[in-house]
Order: sequence, then structure tokens, then C-alpha cells
Amino acid sequence: MHHCGRYASLPITRRQMLARSGSGLGGLALASLLMKDGRSAEVAKPGPFAPTPTHFAPRAKYVIYLYMDGGPSQVDTFDPKPRLDAENGKPFGMTIQPTQFNNIGTTLASPWKFKQYGESGTPVSDLFPHVAQHVDEMAVIRSMTSKFSEHTNGNYFLHTGIGIQGRPSMGAWVGYGLGSECQDLPAYLVLNGGLTPPGGLDNFNSGFLPAAYQASVLQGQGEIVSNIKRREATDQLQRNKLALLATLDGGTLARHPDGQLEAAIANYELAYRMQSVIPELTDLSSETEETRALYGLNAKTKGTSTFGRQCLLARRLIERGVRFIELTCPSVGHDRWDQHVNLSKGHAENAVAVDQPIGGLLTDLKRTGLLDDTLIIWSGEFGRTPFAQGNNGRDHNPFGFSIWMAGGGIKGGTVFGATDEYGYKAVENRREIHDLHATMLHLLGMDHTRLTFRFSGRDMRLTDVHGEVIDEVLA
Repeated sequence: MHHCGRYASLPITRRQMLARSGSGLGGLALASLLMKDGRSAEVAKPGPFAPTPTHFAPRAKYVIYLYMDGGPSQVDTFDPKPRLDAENGKPFGMTIQPTQFNNIGTTLASPWKFKQYGESGTPVSDLFPHVAQHVDEMAVIRSMTSKFSEHTNGNYFLHTGIGIQGRPSMGAWVGYGLGSECQDLPAYLVLNGGLTPPGGLDNFNSGFLPAAYQASVLQGQGEIVSNIKRREATDQLQRNKLALLATLDGGTLARHPDGQLEAAIANYELAYRMQSVIPELTDLSSETEETRALYGLNAKTKGTSTFGRQCLLARRLIERGVRFIELTCPSVGHDRWDQHVNLSKGHAENAVAVDQPIGGLLTDLKRTGLLDDTLIIWSGEFGRTPFAQGNNGRDHNPFGFSIWMAGGGIKGGTVFGATDEYGYKAVENRREIHDLHATMLHLLGMDHTRLTFRFSGRDMRLTDVHGEVIDEVLA
């Protein structure tokens, strides 16, 4: 007999009820067993944004990820190589691995000089005079590697631990593992400086995790959050619509429990609260002129004021308890840090855009005590070759490059790992992106092998089946 789909299904039979009850009791037992070995945080969470106990005492509560899209050159920033100066213009002295492009030139010395800074004497190039003042809070890792030499796959690998589309981003994993300390903002925010990286917004997605954990993107100008403005004539009308929506969704959820629906309901509620929080958050008029100058908000150079605003917003966000904040690069008229040609001009202008704002952020966090609770990470998706592409650029290099970390739980003034005499390949304490992710989660109080989500019959994790904590950079 056919019936209209607008009616509810008939009540279940007694036999069906007993069968389902038996399955339910078995599920409760399984959940209890899984909870004991820490493999089922999704079973335990009362809601997508509820704070979750850490596996052990955390050293940091928040992450600010300074993403240098395109791949800064390690031999021009944090890994000086005198041999490049000695052999500048000569044929390259090592076997060259296949690179992204084939216009391979000769050995290319850095256009910038290096100086030693701080009590640690850590060398930094002239590209970063402001960041260099903070080397005693930084751990520079010179032996990072990637499995990919192409931007899109490299970006997915950096952000999700897998070089393909569709996996949860590291920020989504942090929100899933820790929950949120802030009731009015998402746990994971991306501050868009104007350049969406290759691979697009999937770099910041929640993948198979519930949608509540994907990043919310704040734009640098115009409408800060897409579709955040109220569309109804009055606040009361909007409240009435949301109340009806909550009633309908709640009824459906009661009859058919579903994690994705629960995430959607939570997102609707959060979006409503954000409508009142975002305007105050992004209004920087309460900041002093000294603070604005510190971050470079009044700078005339292209990109500096944009990135400075992002860095200042990042500080304001962690003050409000946002867990994971990623900053993307501003446009300075070049293809990010991806200088296949015109290295001197491109790297110099990208560095000017970010150097003062990052230096200001580190200064501000340190003087307010927030640096103790905040992990700062600076990296691209890979580095660049020590030989030229053409005669004035550098190609992609995943075989050995530099990143740095600072803040909560990091041993400042540390230089870890090494590349060869040319800065081409990691030869000492080689590490990979999985190790960076494991270290980040460790500092947040999470064991990367225990932070899992059951998907497609397997316990998935950010580090896949890899990853070791880089203990040598921990305080």
C-alpha cells in the first residue's frame, strides 16, 4: 500500500525493538572498551564544541600557523651556506633530483647576508630584521622534508598529512581533539590575506570529521565573514526563524541520530552568535597607536598593513580562546614565495610584508604573557633549490628546508637538523611533516597516535601511520 511521505513510519514491532535494544547494549559495551584505550573521542564528546580533556598536561593551548604559501628559500632565510658564495655561477656540485621544472641553471648564492642574533647566535638573513630579534624564543628546524614537490599536493600534505584532496586539516583535528574554549567563535579560523593557496579551501576542510570542525575563513577586507550579516528585517524575526529551525532539526535528530546533522545545528547556532561578536572583534580602534605601529598597520609597503592586521587579529582571537588560527599570505604583486624568476625582488617584497607584523606579534605575545600558552609555527609547503632556475630564480625543493616554531613548550635559541653544504638535502636529523604534526599535537596535550576518528572501517589520524615528536626542540 502506498502512502504519502509526509506521514511518519509505523511504530516498530516488539521483535524489532528487542533486536535493536540488544544491538544498543552491545554498542554501549563497545563504547566503554574503546574509551579505555582512548580510541573513540567521538563517542565521548557531548557536542562538537565541548571542551575535551587532553591526554596529558598541555604546554600550549593555542596555535597560530604562519603559512608562507609558495615555499620560502631555506638558503636565503635561516640556513646559510658559504659554499654557495664560493661556487656562485659554477655548475652545481651534486646530483640533481627531478624538480618541478627543467630550466636548471648553475649554483646560485644568496643575494642576502646572514648575521647572528640573540644570546643563541642563531643566524638569520637580512630578509627578516624584525623576526631575527626573537631567535632566543625560536627553534629553527633546518631538516624538514616533504613528499611532494608540487604546490597542490604539497599543500594538502602540509595541512592534512596526506597529499590528496578530502582529508581533515590539522586545524580541524585540533578542534575535534580539544573542543573550544570560546562559545561565540569557531575553534578553527583562517585569516585570508588575499591569496587562497593551490588546492583551495580543501586545505582547511574537515574531511570525514563532522562539518563543525572545518575552518571559518575571515576575509581581510569587505565582508569579513561571508553571509554573516542578518538578512531578516529584525533580530526578533531572525530569532523566531532559528527557533523554528532548531525545533524541526531537533525532532529529526531525536528520531534519527546523525553526527553531521548535529554539526549543522551547532554551526547555525554558532553563526548567530558570531553576528554580534565579529564586528567588535574586527574593530581595532580600541588598540593603542603604539600597538598599531608595532604590527605595521600604518606601513606604506604593499602587504605589510594587511598581514599586520591579520597578526593583530590573531592575538585578539587567542585572547578569546580560539584554538587554531592560520594566516595566509597577502598579495604583493608576485606569485607568493614561489620565485622561479626574479628571486631578489620577489622574496624581498614578500619578506617586507610579513617581517614586521610577525616581529610585532612575537613582541606583543611575550609582553602580555600569551606566548607561554601559544605555539607559533612558520613554514611553507617546501623549500627551494640552491641552484638557479634560469639565472635568477629557484625551483621547488622538498628534500630539505627550514621552518621555525616559537612559544608554548618550545626550547628557544635552538637550531635542529642540517642540510648538506649546498642546502639541498637534509643530512642530519631528517624530519617530515608528520613529525611536525605529532609535535604540535604533543604540545597541545594530545598523543597523535590516540587522536583518532573511525572512518571507512579504520581508525584515521592526522599523522596516518607515521610521525614522531621532535623532542629536541621541546623545553
